Amino acid sequence: MNEFQIVNKYLKPLSHKHSEALKLNDDIYYDSKKNIAISVDTYVEGVHFVDSLNPNKFLKKILRSSLSDLYCKGIKPKSYFLSLALNKKFINPSWLYQVNKILKSEQKKFGIFLGGGDTTSSSKLVITIIVLGNTKNKPVLRSKSSINDDIYVTGNIGDSFLGLNVIKKKFDFGKFNSFLKKKYYEPELQTTFSPHLTEIASASIDISDGLAQDLRHLCINSNCGALVDLNLLPLSQVCKKIIAKDKTKIKNIFSNGDDYQILFTSNIKNRAKIHTLSKKLNSKITRIGIIKKKRSIIFKHNMKEFKISRAKAGYTHTF
Repeated sequence: MNEFQIVNKYLKPLSHKHSEALKLNDDIYYDSKKNIAISVDTYVEGVHFVDSLNPNKFLKKILRSSLSDLYCKGIKPKSYFLSLALNKKFINPSWLYQVNKILKSEQKKFGIFLGGGDTTSSSKLVITIIVLGNTKNKPVLRSKSSINDDIYVTGNIGDSFLGLNVIKKKFDFGKFNSFLKKKYYEPELQTTFSPHLTEIASASIDISDGLAQDLRHLCINSNCGALVDLNLLPLSQVCKKIIAKDKTKIKNIFSNGDDYQILFTSNIKNRAKIHTLSKKLNSKITRIGIIKKKRSIIFKHNMKEFKISRAKAGYTHTF
């Protein structure tokens, strides 16, 4: 079974008749009366990170991943709760000092604070992060895309995937290695663009499992399909050079995750507004496709159209 089958069959029924749970179709809980939004993520040693003895190689990434769940809804995170399952190799001043130093820096960067948490013992390092945010506006959910809406993505995608492959020693991109590893360890969140989402976006999701996979989530919840032109994907100059040298394929870029950029849809009438906003904020916002009525996702590359299977669309936890 995969994670989606477990949620749909066994967990969704537990949330029935409670609108705050959003039918478990989104990444957040939202209480419209109290204007509170909450997200929860758990990270396990050996699954979400490898070098657990070096917090610099996972802590910023997982905290930002958790914050991204709110930012992609147009909500600014306010505080977070931290649960740590530790064993003896982590109970030393050096490791704990590094954790403290990194979290203190991240708190200052994103304007958040630690609100509480829990510690326990475990054979593996397991970290659970709960993020809370307040909002006067309704969050931008996955379920409100309309036919003929434009599809946009912020920033660049693909660098994180390439960085992970450098870290795993699957590829060596020479002088680009440091740049790519930093993109994986320290994903850039759209903090300045996020507050404007509620003005322009009909639906939104962050790219964590891969553009193809996360677009599929958005389309399923909005009961629609999509057409995406891969020639329009926003790529860094480094990524373009690597593709040009045939060291990776474009299919690897759109079907892999950990970018934490925002994938959103918007009415065609907002094109000028989005263009102006992009210039004003100095934020890259790229239109890559359009929402279609037929419930399938079509990719176009160099004038050829194709579909990909769910198994190849991006990362899915299987059990």
